[in-house]
Amino acid sequence: MTDRIWLSSYPQGVPADINPGTYTSLVALMEESFKAYASRGAYSFMGKEISYAQTDALSQAFGAYLQGLGLVKGDRVAIMMPNVPQYPVAVAGILRAGFVVVNVNPLYTPRELEHQLKDSGAKAIVIIENFASTLEKCIAATPVKHVVLCAMGDQLGLLKGTLVNYVVRNVKKLVPAFHLPTAVRFNDAVAQGRKRGLQKVELGADDVAVLQYTGGTTGVSKGAVLLHRNVIANVLQSEAWNAPVMKKIPATEQPTGVIALPLYHIFAFTVGMMLGLRTGGKAILIANPRDIPGVLKELAPHRIHSFPAVNTLFNGLANHPDFNTVDWSHLKVSVGGGTAVQSHVAKLWLEKTGCPICEGYGLSETSPSATCNPVTATAYTGTIGVPLPSTTLKLLDDEGREVAPGQSGEIAIQGPQVMAGYWQRPDETAKVMTPDGYFKTGDIGVVDDKGFFKIVDRKKDMILVSGFNVFPNELEDVVGQMPGVMEVACVGVPDAKTGEAVKLVIVRKDPAVTEDAVRAYCRDNLTGYKQPRVVEFRGDLPKTPVGKILRRELRTQ
Repeated sequence: MTDRIWLSSYPQGVPADINPGTYTSLVALMEESFKAYASRGAYSFMGKEISYAQTDALSQAFGAYLQGLGLVKGDRVAIMMPNVPQYPVAVAGILRAGFVVVNVNPLYTPRELEHQLKDSGAKAIVIIENFASTLEKCIAATPVKHVVLCAMGDQLGLLKGTLVNYVVRNVKKLVPAFHLPTAVRFNDAVAQGRKRGLQKVELGADDVAVLQYTGGTTGVSKGAVLLHRNVIANVLQSEAWNAPVMKKIPATEQPTGVIALPLYHIFAFTVGMMLGLRTGGKAILIANPRDIPGVLKELAPHRIHSFPAVNTLFNGLANHPDFNTVDWSHLKVSVGGGTAVQSHVAKLWLEKTGCPICEGYGLSETSPSATCNPVTATAYTGTIGVPLPSTTLKLLDDEGREVAPGQSGEIAIQGPQVMAGYWQRPDETAKVMTPDGYFKTGDIGVVDDKGFFKIVDRKKDMILVSGFNVFPNELEDVVGQMPGVMEVACVGVPDAKTGEAVKLVIVRKDPAVTEDAVRAYCRDNLTGYKQPRVVEFRGDLPKTPVGKILRRELRTQ
């Protein structure tokens, strides 16, 4: 689709292209902001603010400490933490020292952690003590030689920090016993680094910035190699995309965003942290987004302008009785990503905040954002929107040819945010990259005449009922609109007669939602072959830490 039909759907003022060469590296981007916004708050955590100047000084010291360990340019340093202030400080320190960030899911098992540390070749890890016992179980089998231990209260000042750490360790018992005798405490590492001073490292746009491990839905987890220019491009694309509404924030107000999605996830990393730095914004860090009352309490003192989240978080917040303790009237942009936003959730969020959820789409391999709905739209489109500036999408058949207009095909993406490949996996890279530089996503989509793309499903999530294709996203969206249904997942189950049959797993908020009621609703809204063979009710659905529903777990169960 080289004619880029979607450009006519862009809001006024959004450019067709951005200049990914604006910065030589993410370090140049960050250092520009540290200087320009020194006096502003960069992060708010548990009511404590950390300024741009403090983030600058702490990250310089932390980078100097890492350099003092004898690591060389390009070495990998893992980060395994929830959203605490040490996370952005560690990221800035690692990059400024010339090293590569390896984002690690803090809820990994020892087996998963061992794989990622070995695969990435990480020589050091910055880890919060809550998960240190996991590291202890596998560290001997990994190349990790240096451990920096963080605690929840490290950056909250002596009094509050001591209290928070005491509660986390002794009252809530969130720190299982561990033995890592050579580990150095984060604040001690910073103190050592201050004495050394940071050596400046020459970095270019084609140096590796981040190894972002994908969920491993097709087997073993792989590291997407994101160069400095990939992440820079995506920051600038997101900034240009949000500009039509973000420029309405009064000049006297600092743009304020929420980072409730975990920073190890590329959506929060790029669109939360890095975009916030670029725009001089303040980010409210949420360590545990599953604690909805805690999230609302953390947000209540702030004027919030941007909120990137996933469907489950929007849904959980909007349905909570304390939702209105937060002033949502300043919200300019709510970006939904990670998984499909359901129409009933979008409707409720718009009713309650006056700010529509604009659904976007992306992957770890695209740093992550590739498409988004216009931020000026007010109606739910049910699509993933249009390609971002400097981005081209096309739909391919199984032979890699572009499909005819109106046909569905595998979404393929080209743009400056597309990864360099998978870490040390040329075979896997070859499977997903086309000769002309498009990344094949594994998602099946259609496009309309205005350039809006819609995902009809993933190649492997499709259910085949008597030769008919059933797409789980469609059923989840339809059943999700039934009054009294809180959440729903749809999977295929083996069936002797039809090959596969549809199974619905439902979390209800109203006991009046019975199996008979669900079946009647489905009969009214879905054609015969899409009817559920099995309807199951549960208290909750299995999800990734980011809030994606794990269909494959439901299938194996």
